[in-house]
Amino acid sequence: MYVGWNMKTNLITISPETSIFKAREMMNEHKISHLLVTDGKAHLLGIVTDRDLKQAWASPATTLTVHELTYVLQKLTAANVMSKDVITGTPDMTIERAARIMFDNKIGALPILKDDKLVGLITTSDLTEILLTALGMSDDSRRLSLLVKDRVGVLADVGKYMAQAGINIRSVLFVPLPGHQDYWQLILRFHLSNFQKATEVLKEAGFKVLVDYEEDPTPYLESQS
Repeated sequence: MYVGWNMKTNLITISPETSIFKAREMMNEHKISHLLVTDGKAHLLGIVTDRDLKQAWASPATTLTVHELTYVLQKLTAANVMSKDVITGTPDMTIERAARIMFDNKIGALPILKDDKLVGLITTSDLTEILLTALGMSDDSRRLSLLVKDRVGVLADVGKYMAQAGINIRSVLFVPLPGHQDYWQLILRFHLSNFQKATEVLKEAGFKVLVDYEEDPTPYLESQS
């Protein structure tokens, strides 16, 4: 998965001269928390977040009258509150790399540039949607877990048994099992119509199938032998 396949391209942008009143109005209207500031020719100049606007409102609020506060805020523009040192990505960046950058830098949006021009935006909400799609999350599916050793061939084994039973796996995910070195959670999602059969087939094949949360997963660990 690449950023260019998943980013928003119908962008809402503002100029440096846009008042913070107008910026707040646009955020509320479009239900967004980031506004990209450009020069009108797709060159990114900065980014304004809802946090920037809240700070702008709060900073003089304790020392000014309502009239004075309104006057001061009317003079403020995007150029006064925007972040100029913007972290950006590119369309050919992988989704996981974009997620890592956003997580490490504690930012909620990553503007995407190509040839130094703004072409898109990806946000934490977009990443959550991508994750849910990749996991096959839906009301007509259910997941189970196999707590397996880090060994060659485990996924091939599972795939073989499912193929023999004519069962389609909707999604597959490997996640380390906290507190148990060398063990992984092999998370499989199936359509509801196949879930019970898949569970039975895997149990018959010798797997310890975990279908619900267990405080102690130890009894479900794949045998070391």
